[in-house]
Amino acid sequence: MRRYITMRLIALVLTFLGVTLLIYVLVYALPGDPIRGMAGDRPLPEGVIAELRARYHLDEPFPVQYWYYVQGVLRGDLGTDFNGRPVAELMADRWPVTLTLALTAWVLELVAGLALGVLSALRRNRVLDRVVMILTIVAISVPIFVIAYTAQLVLGVHMRWLPISGIAEGWPRSYLLPAVVLATFGIASVSRLVRTSLIENLDADYIRTARGKGLPSRKVVTRHALRNSLIPAVTYLGADLGFLLGGTLIVEGVFNLPGIGQLLFASIQQQQGPVVVGVATLLVLTFLVANLVVDLLYGVLDPRISHVRR
Repeated sequence: MRRYITMRLIALVLTFLGVTLLIYVLVYALPGDPIRGMAGDRPLPEGVIAELRARYHLDEPFPVQYWYYVQGVLRGDLGTDFNGRPVAELMADRWPVTLTLALTAWVLELVAGLALGVLSALRRNRVLDRVVMILTIVAISVPIFVIAYTAQLVLGVHMRWLPISGIAEGWPRSYLLPAVVLATFGIASVSRLVRTSLIENLDADYIRTARGKGLPSRKVVTRHALRNSLIPAVTYLGADLGFLLGGTLIVEGVFNLPGIGQLLFASIQQQQGPVVVGVATLLVLTFLVANLVVDLLYGVLDPRISHVRR
């Protein structure tokens, strides 16, 4: 197990370096000069431009620029934008909004997805199962911005159940509606994964043996079949946490939430490369750590999986 964790950590570091290098290349390969763009219509003196380029290492070769960036990340410094403001400070007020939204949506995926998947599997080919399958297909097929505007119009404007904009009312009211929209695709995916896996395990030989020994049906499902059926769902949920953190841009825009998505969109428009790279770095780290935790959970959910042999 220790060897497996070590190998996964090494893979995490290499993946982080590779992904951040790619992001760094793509961001700074965008056309235009961000230093000159700061001045707008009024040109900056060449001396000021040279000083700013030196301050942000833009006059250095690209490998040197990336090395300075990696050194800063290792010190916990995500850099500063071209206006001199630390990227960490820019994210400090916005990160809790995105994190709260993503975690709320993730919990909804976990609870609702597992519940619908289990109920659908236990009542397969019945009315409830068919209804769940139809609803999940619709949820997967409809674009998220359509679901967002529909939910906002119906539940927020007409029924007035929940606020449709901003975070003035705090959690959970301000976050519940956008979180439901954000979690729609995940709930559908998790429920279908759990249903398929649970149906397969309920027909397995070890389940028939457990029932033949006289174990109660509830214990057979919860202690044996469901535990092994959670592996596909756990894999999806672990990866989806990273996607939720990075994929809130549309939902934050529709519901006017001051989160990381709005910051990222504005930074791309303003060619604030350090901010874009800093936000992307934090999202990549979150995604990689979530996947590491998922890998370690495999052995807990299914003892047949041996990390030692990998």
